[in-house]
Amino acid sequence: MNASSRKEQRRRRHLRIRQRIAGTADRPRMAVYVSNRHMYVQFIDDAAARTLASTSNSARVPGCNVATAKQVGALAAQAALEKGIRRVVVDRGGFLYHGRVKQIVEAAVAAGLSVSSQGAAVAEEKQ
Repeated sequence: MNASSRKEQRRRRHLRIRQRIAGTADRPRMAVYVSNRHMYVQFIDDAAARTLASTSNSARVPGCNVATAKQVGALAAQAALEKGIRRVVVDRGGFLYHGRVKQIVEAAVAAGLSVSSQGAAVAEEKQ
């Protein structure tokens, strides 16, 4: 029987995801983190180890539900477009792709970001 905690299981899933995807200057990684109180989105260039843009709901939008996730996704897309980022690779951070995580990504796409369907294109660039 596996005695690891849910937090450890999520961390392991995230490590498996990160083996397949990586952000570049042309297509940064859109890292999504969702806690019980806040939602965070960062656009990361892994080649240069830099965060290009970020946003969260901590100061701007109160609450942590699906409606707030849509607003955070729109704010994230706006921050990315201001920095000239149009194409991203989604890193769901070990979370399941549903609920708040899904709404963040879909709102960002609706606001003008282009999301790759898989990390395969970035994995090829990485090799």
